[in-house]
Amino acid sequence: MKNYLKLMRVHHYIKNLLVFAALACSGQFFNKEKLLSGTLAFISFCMISSVVYIVNDIRDREKDRKHPTKCNRPIASGKVSVKNAWIVACVLFIVACVCNYFVFNAASSVLLLLYFLLNLAYSFGLKNVPIADLAILVSGFLIRILYGAIVTDIVISNWLYLTVIAIAFFFSLGKRRNELKQIGNGETRKVLKAYPINFLDKSMNMCLTLANVFYALWSMDDNTMAHYNNQYLIFTVPIVLLITMKYSMTIEGESDGDPVEVLLHDKVLLLLCGVYAAAMFFILYI
Repeated sequence: MKNYLKLMRVHHYIKNLLVFAALACSGQFFNKEKLLSGTLAFISFCMISSVVYIVNDIRDREKDRKHPTKCNRPIASGKVSVKNAWIVACVLFIVACVCNYFVFNAASSVLLLLYFLLNLAYSFGLKNVPIADLAILVSGFLIRILYGAIVTDIVISNWLYLTVIAIAFFFSLGKRRNELKQIGNGETRKVLKAYPINFLDKSMNMCLTLANVFYALWSMDDNTMAHYNNQYLIFTVPIVLLITMKYSMTIEGESDGDPVEVLLHDKVLLLLCGVYAAAMFFILYI
């Protein structure tokens, strides 16, 4: 069972919590109907993302065997057969469709399908195309936000969308940067040959700056303050600055750059995220 959970990348479900972002920021998180819809949407996205990971691992099993850490993945190491991996993927796909059916919305279904198709395209070749690979990684974060917003019938500020896009580019560039530093020969990921380290560093700085600016603009936007009927969101900006600085400092070290791995293995970063969540809860709900 442990190998199958590892195959599904259950620890990466933390990224799917973005499905709840619109609902949490709306101040309606405890609305039972919306929370139920958001939960089903979260499960659906978890299942479909696991399908994507499994397909990618099946496709990359030979390259993964040459990678210093990916060689331990269930398929690459031989702990899970390709046949069984396909069976698990099919079952998870069905579960995702069933959950999406209960919160059916034409737009949300299109987004779920778009996420699936984009990531299939990524697995089958676009991950080797510079910039396109980054755009697909970023689209995954944005689609999660949009999917959750549509399912729960929440409208999100454009500033918040821009914040998510900028920070997602920062995450994706950081992942490529550290992959380039650790396995820069391109043997396990061809696209790394196309990215000069200086380009990645400069682009990361630009995106991190934009993310913080966009978030600050969202927090003090007149529409935002009117919607929440308070002016205290601006006080979360310093916390966000600390979070982004700590994340940046961590990936400048020996990290592989994967956002989930960085978060789960950095206690200070986890603490800062907890402080931010508590501050937002207090401002929006108390």
